[in-house]
Amino acid sequence: MPHIHECIDYAVETFVVFDGKVLLRFHDKYDLWLSVGGHIELDEDPNQAAIREVREEVGLDISLHDVLRPFREKSGTYMELIPPYFMNRHRISDTHEHIALIYFARAETNLVVESQAEKSGGWKWMTREEVETATDLKPSIRFYALRALEELS
Repeated sequence: MPHIHECIDYAVETFVVFDGKVLLRFHDKYDLWLSVGGHIELDEDPNQAAIREVREEVGLDISLHDVLRPFREKSGTYMELIPPYFMNRHRISDTHEHIALIYFARAETNLVVESQAEKSGGWKWMTREEVETATDLKPSIRFYALRALEELS
């Protein structure tokens, strides 16, 4: 999706867990292992964006982990959203930043169906031990992946 603003965008990152493993993606553009994610579009809330991005990028249906929502009210014009576990602000380029909302989710299967539209250097379901010993993970990705495993395993 194109940027909504030239300087900063809101984005979602979802750490998906299945059977004691977390899904990470090697992002060709950034040459990094990351979670599944992307921009929040103008016509959706962050929860919808997290679910959509996972479905688009890896073909998985997920349920967002929902232990942080204080109550569950939903009426015609009001709905409590599932809050992210974490948020961060990071630079994407010299002229652009993202504010990322970090979600944890469960998948019903580990069968990844890669999108033809997404650039990816591959996907990997990683155990706790693999996340802990990987030498090519940013500290934030390692932290979030381990926390997702802790919460959802």
